[in-house]
Amino acid sequence: FFVLARSDPNPSTPTGKAFTGFIVDGDTPGIIRGKKEKNMGQRCADTRTITFEDVRVSARNVLGVPGSGFRLSMNAFDMTRPGVAAGAVGLSWRALDESAKYAMERRAFGTEIANHQAVQFMLSDMAMNLELSRLATYKSAWDVDRQVRFSYYASIAKCFAADTANQAATNAVQVIFKVKAFRFVEEKFFTYKAIFGGNGFNSEYPVEKLMRDAKIYQIYEGTSQVNKDFDLDRTYVNVQFAFPFWFCQVPLHFVGD
Repeated sequence: FFVLARSDPNPSTPTGKAFTGFIVDGDTPGIIRGKKEKNMGQRCADTRTITFEDVRVSARNVLGVPGSGFRLSMNAFDMTRPGVAAGAVGLSWRALDESAKYAMERRAFGTEIANHQAVQFMLSDMAMNLELSRLATYKSAWDVDRQVRFSYYASIAKCFAADTANQAATNAVQVIFKVKAFRFVEEKFFTYKAIFGGNGFNSEYPVEKLMRDAKIYQIYEGTSQVNKDFDLDRTYVNVQFAFPFWFCQVPLHFVGD
């Protein structure tokens, strides 16, 4: 296990210097694994509560130097966030693929629902955001390959791809869900319950699983809110770096100023 533990009990010690990273063997006496949790989505992940009860470690278990654990953890995000973004891109791609296939097969009002403009706009938004997510992910992965530490793009890729995956999954459910409403109006014999028990809301189609799987992308490796906050901090630095000669002469205005 990688364990980030507070090694300096002094409350006045800055966070960046108060934690130490440890590598602890999983068979070390005192480590207790809890039961496997049943997650909302991505249920193949082995999620458990890990309890450390009187676990003893030595100096050789320290990763880096004492007090550098927080910095090590933050630096690791530059490499792990692009991977999370890539997973979110894959989910978005699947959601778009399933939605497009379904929209071209299902008929309502005498034509495939892909011919209805409301559905077309949803699919178009999904495609645009998917491509933007993919480009941001490629850029952050390229930085990893070049061994360039640039948290800015890693955070943007992870945050945008995660939000896109959640919206894509929601749209996929709605595309399949809406056909029930179309059929209710057209055929007159579907019940109220059947409308709200639409295909997109049950396990007959894969999109309900995509919707459950998508949520975690907005949580691990830093929540979307944390990543957006980090992006804003970095924006000031990036603008100054890109336009060094006139940066101090042009005020920056952000929403909320």
